[in-house]
Amino acid sequence: MENLMIDLIKYPVINFKSYRALVLNNQYMFHVDLRLTKPQIKKLIEQYFDINVISVNTHRPPRKKRLYIQTSPGYKKRYKRVIITLQKDQEIPYIKSLMASNLAAAMQRVQNTQTPPTSNES
Repeated sequence: MENLMIDLIKYPVINFKSYRALVLNNQYMFHVDLRLTKPQIKKLIEQYFDINVISVNTHRPPRKKRLYIQTSPGYKKRYKRVIITLQKDQEIPYIKSLMASNLAAAMQRVQNTQTPPTSNES
């Protein structure tokens, strides 16, 4: 039964805002199914990652409209975003390393696009 419930946690959110929340407040962000409640999310995260969750905050972002394609008009699927706060001495190592590697790659791309122009002064 628990294996079926963990499938309702879709994936971690990996962006600059979530990385900043991780570094400053030890908070992790996930997208989960709309049907999950806060106590269910807390129980699943604690059991699956073997950590202690201090708080669970949720919100449902507004739906985004799809590009108009005649076969699939409408909106993207709904989801619920969860912000989980952990104790200061605990972490989820896989997600933390995944965020750090993605952030490093993004910073490398930004630095490559902002190379200063070389001047050819003689």
